[in-house]
Amino acid sequence: MFTKSDPRAPEGFFEAEAAGLAWLADARGAPCVRVQSVHPGVIELEELRPARPSREAASRFGEQLARTHHAGAAAFGAPPEGWTGPCFIGRRAMSTGEWATWSEFYPSQRVMPYAEQAVARGNLSADGFRLVKRASELIATGIFEDGEAPARLHGDLWSGNVLWTPTGVVLIDPAAHGGHRETDLAMLRLFGAPFIDDILWGYEEVAPLAEGWRERLPLHQLFPLAVHAVGHGPSYGAELERAAAAVLQLGTGSA
Repeated sequence: MFTKSDPRAPEGFFEAEAAGLAWLADARGAPCVRVQSVHPGVIELEELRPARPSREAASRFGEQLARTHHAGAAAFGAPPEGWTGPCFIGRRAMSTGEWATWSEFYPSQRVMPYAEQAVARGNLSADGFRLVKRASELIATGIFEDGEAPARLHGDLWSGNVLWTPTGVVLIDPAAHGGHRETDLAMLRLFGAPFIDDILWGYEEVAPLAEGWRERLPLHQLFPLAVHAVGHGPSYGAELERAAAAVLQLGTGSA
């Protein structure tokens, strides 16, 4: 077993992780690390053996991830089914609830709360914050709505949470919730993943993405960039500002 423990962890921290892993595993898509036990301040997980990434494993992971997303969620912002406690992304609190549309949910719950924290810490400039706010207001108009149902997201899908094992990719450390499937893919693209093009090829073999998804990457990267801008310094604040400017430009083209 692999044990993670922290007596100072927020209440429900590891329990939320276990609930997210179970919910994602129930989709029978991308494999998730198995939880052996969970208690306040400690979680015990199966120990995974590492392996070298491969194009075959990457494309298979893309197919599996598409199935996880397709399993869906009760609503945008919904927590893992059956979980009523707090949720987290990394160690930061993450709101959950039920929003009817992505445009209501995403800017108000996944972008602005972290942008506000980032500017308060001095990691996002006042001008940058104004750009993020303008981009969030644009999103809230519904200009980017595409009719997609809420997907079952990992929610923190950067390469460090994608483990390559002898049997293929296994996911760890989710911030699981209902959202737009392009958000998970945009996070993978943002922070890099081995054989990312093969992952995306496998994904689209199962669930083709809507036209223009590559141009929408900055839109869906606002969330992870805002989270990182809170705790990882002004460089992420600058990246967040650039992404917000790209969203505003994208909105001009969509009008």
